Amino acid sequence: MEEKGFIQIYTGTGKGKTTAALGLAIRAVGAGFRIFIGQFLKQHKYSEHRAIKLLGSSVTLRTFGGDQFIGETPTEEDIILAGKGLEELRQALINGDYDLVIADEINVAVHLGLLKEEDVLSLMRQKPENVELVLTGRYATEKMIAMADLVTEMVENKHYYDKGIQAREGIEK
Repeated sequence: MEEKGFIQIYTGTGKGKTTAALGLAIRAVGAGFRIFIGQFLKQHKYSEHRAIKLLGSSVTLRTFGGDQFIGETPTEEDIILAGKGLEELRQALINGDYDLVIADEINVAVHLGLLKEEDVLSLMRQKPENVELVLTGRYATEKMIAMADLVTEMVENKHYYDKGIQAREGIEK
């Protein structure tokens, strides 16, 4: 990609943040882009992992961290693993190999204390001019939002989870 790249954030309580980022990745593959997707807090296999493999060598997918611990205090190991993931994401952003870099659930990783806000802001500042950077997850901070070029907030108005419907294969996972 030779055009200017921007920083996009997909945040909010509504469904669709990761889905929007993956939709952008599919569009980018169609345009011949090379994509790196780093996922925080998603160690378990999701349907998108199988689908991304079908896109071939245009997309690199990495998951960062240990077992899911949402609702618990992160361990020292969780913090170290997230930090290593952030460093891998940084290298993907600056090494010239990728046109689009997606940091999936990075906002939640900051919120839970796995990553420091300043470290993510530093990542955002290091974005090369021609690379598109997408950050997803609830709880994007005010500083991250201020630094972004595009911010989309997904708002939950109604959700079938409230009726006890669990995450479904191919739809939510």
